[in-house]
Amino acid sequence: MTAHLSTVGFLRSACCMFLIFTSLSFPALGETYRSGLYVEPAYEGWRRNEDGSFSFIFGYHNENWEEELDVPVGDNNYFEPGDADRGQPTHFLPRRNRFTFEVVVPSDWGDRELSWTLTSNGVTRTAYATLERDYVIDNVVIASETGSLGAGTSSPESRANIPPKLTVMGDRTGDEIIRRVRAGEPLRIETRVEDDGLPKPRPPSRTRAELEGLEKMMTPPRRTTVGKTNGLFLSWNVYRGAGEVHFDPPQIKPWEDTRASANSPWGALWTPPPVPEDGMYYTDVVFSEPGTYILWGRADDGGLYHDGYITVIVTE
Repeated sequence: MTAHLSTVGFLRSACCMFLIFTSLSFPALGETYRSGLYVEPAYEGWRRNEDGSFSFIFGYHNENWEEELDVPVGDNNYFEPGDADRGQPTHFLPRRNRFTFEVVVPSDWGDRELSWTLTSNGVTRTAYATLERDYVIDNVVIASETGSLGAGTSSPESRANIPPKLTVMGDRTGDEIIRRVRAGEPLRIETRVEDDGLPKPRPPSRTRAELEGLEKMMTPPRRTTVGKTNGLFLSWNVYRGAGEVHFDPPQIKPWEDTRASANSPWGALWTPPPVPEDGMYYTDVVFSEPGTYILWGRADDGGLYHDGYITVIVTE
């Protein structure tokens, strides 16, 4: 009896020590993906421009589901060779963001390599861009990657799709759109979006209850739907600038959030808000701190996209 009790006591002590060690060594699974992770830069591919130059297209994967990171251009966010600032974002939205920006290189680029290096939350990652034939992209490839084609890449309707057109209304300063506003005061953005109506929206394949039940079984969250929900939408977000920024109405997530309840085209049951009959969208933006910001607007029809940018100078 004494030996049995000693064995049981030993096992209980060992189990307690293991649980203590585990809790000290590993954060809860539900916390590991929300914040504290890093951004992985991504080279999406290249395409030839009409003037003979080439565009390298980049995106990124912020490993965090919620944390938005700010990494200014410099030692932790740079391109090489050449100019470290190639128009890359310094504010990184959560999760996977595809085809975020382009870097134009000359027609004689040849077999050289362009690299984008990011250091975030103590982790350094680099994406390498080349003109390898395997990386050439066009609208069909983009639509396939963003989800509207899925396996049906031969769909005539999808192949006939052309990108929407985004136009920011108001005065311009040269090639730039520059606005000025005081911190705490709303800035009104007026945007016209035109589209050909393709691809046509399709209904979700599962019910909300089914998808929410799947989500509860998955930690961290995973894709619960195949392909992206089609539907024209406009989304404004911070591209550069570290201050707190509020958008009214709240903007649709352009990143790939696959949870059923997510305000994202990648959420299985998400449907786009009604498109204004005149194509005009009105967005009020409030900046909490002075500084220079760049806002990024994306019109997305579920397969192809068109981007616009506004530089905002915020004063006291």
